[in-house]
Amino acid sequence: MGTIRKEIVIQAPAEEVWRALRDVGRAHERLTPGVLVDCRMEGDARIVTFANGMVVKERIVTIDDAAMRVAYAVVEGPPAHHNASMQIVAEGQRTSRLVWISDFLPDEFARVAAPLIEVGAEAMKKALSATAGIS
Repeated sequence: MGTIRKEIVIQAPAEEVWRALRDVGRAHERLTPGVLVDCRMEGDARIVTFANGMVVKERIVTIDDAAMRVAYAVVEGPPAHHNASMQIVAEGQRTSRLVWISDFLPDEFARVAAPLIEVGAEAMKKALSATAGIS
């Protein structure tokens, strides 16, 4: 199984970052503006549209407030299998770390996902730092 682990340091308190991350239906506004162009909820799933036109349906598996962790799995769209989690870890009062782990089948899909994860991580870092008033 192809796995990508991405960690980013965000200059914002963990609680602020968590509020944005747990708002799963507004990921295109709060987390990854410009990478996701639309996001809408359908029950326990969200339909996300990427700037490149790719559309996927992701089932929200868990929103864990105690662990500041969201897990989701693609149920419609490429690839054959994709599950991921994002977790916020406090690193002091004004800094946090986002840990994003994605698993894929087939392994080769990681080549498609890697650039999306890179631009997504940069978009999150920018959006979440800006939310805290830090550029």
